[in-house]
Amino acid sequence: MGSVSSRRHAIVIGASMGGLSAARVLSESFERVTLVDRDDLPAEPAPRRGVPQSRHLHGLLARGGEAYEELFPGIRDELIAAGAIAADTQSDIHWHFDGHLLRPDPSGLVGLAVSRQLLELTVRSRVAALPGVTIIDRCDVTGLTTSPDKRRITGVRIRHRDGTAESALDADLVVDAAGRATRTPLWLGELGYPRAPEEEVRIQLTYVTQVYRREPRHLDGRIGASYNYYPGQPRGSFILAQEDNRIILTLVGIGVGGGEELPTRNAAMAEYAERFGAPEIAEIIRTATPLTEPVLMRYPASIRRHYEQLGRFPDGYLVVADALCGFNPIYGQGMTVAALEALLLRRLLREDSGEVNRRFFLAAATMLDTPWGLVVGNDLRFPDVAGERTEEMSAVDEYLERYREAAAKDAVLGTELLRVANMLDEPARLMAPDLQERVLREAGPVRRASAA
Repeated sequence: MGSVSSRRHAIVIGASMGGLSAARVLSESFERVTLVDRDDLPAEPAPRRGVPQSRHLHGLLARGGEAYEELFPGIRDELIAAGAIAADTQSDIHWHFDGHLLRPDPSGLVGLAVSRQLLELTVRSRVAALPGVTIIDRCDVTGLTTSPDKRRITGVRIRHRDGTAESALDADLVVDAAGRATRTPLWLGELGYPRAPEEEVRIQLTYVTQVYRREPRHLDGRIGASYNYYPGQPRGSFILAQEDNRIILTLVGIGVGGGEELPTRNAAMAEYAERFGAPEIAEIIRTATPLTEPVLMRYPASIRRHYEQLGRFPDGYLVVADALCGFNPIYGQGMTVAALEALLLRRLLREDSGEVNRRFFLAAATMLDTPWGLVVGNDLRFPDVAGERTEEMSAVDEYLERYREAAAKDAVLGTELLRVANMLDEPARLMAPDLQERVLREAGPVRRASAA
């Protein structure tokens, strides 16, 4: 499966971050690229219906920042000129893991605090300016067109929201970047293809977000704070400075213990923050000037689709980003993974050795193993989250509990933890002998001998 017969025209379904990143690399190999999106795409930084996440706090991991700079050279400076804030990830943000404050210290990990709206608009403007690229908004993709034997996808059927009759767009490659709204399983089923095996981890995540006017006294001048949820404490919060002198705050609850009682009124939100030991968050909720109404969001499950395991898949078709694997958004991996998948697609297209989608799905599956493992492994610490747990996982969890405790005293441990969280290093780095020695010195031995 997977050949691309020619490279005249590629269609991307969805003009969010995954679709925009894919379009960027497709524009290097195809004469024309068309992005189709159902929303009325705004000309200013603004949320939109098709991306409900756009109203909530976003973080661009350090590896993601590198990837977007590779895809769009100079974009970091462009974002900073537009108001994004560059800061040291460890010293300028207070991270609370399992109730322990990660020791603040300069780490050399420079992050970018920017709203999802500004980031997406900046990327979309870059893509729209590329030769041969067309973005069609207010347009629904209603289905796929195929060759007579249904072995190749030849384009899509579209319907403009101005009432125009349904029409067809031909393409040599169609890329599904529609995110959680993906209809690929349905469409391929209608064509007689088997459904891809799916992994689903039901987390029952709920979160509420509000934007406030930022004042110098907030967070003692730092740009953010994070209170991660953990077993025994299913509530948390994330707060981050943004452009235009704003600060965005998200309260979160996972599973039955946290998500079902998440408040949306200021007094109750402040009380909620105090319940997980975040008085500075509660104070901001009580005293800061709100710029938006609270927005509630539910995210029932992380889902990963294993297209690489299918023996049959149509040529001329590809699935990327959240349509391929949708993560618990609290970990902030989605945009980074989308950019890394785009770089992978660029490499495969440059190799020009055929079977693009088979090679993409196989390579993407290997790449996804690490971020998926991080997310699922942490979420499975909660007894309400269904999933297989092994003795090895329990031993590693116990070691990492000690690690987080030790990182409150040892800044080196904190930096290494953030490097893994930012997808710069593999999780195995945290088990390295030099770091185990530091954990032993600061937090004592783990109770399970096998953990180390």
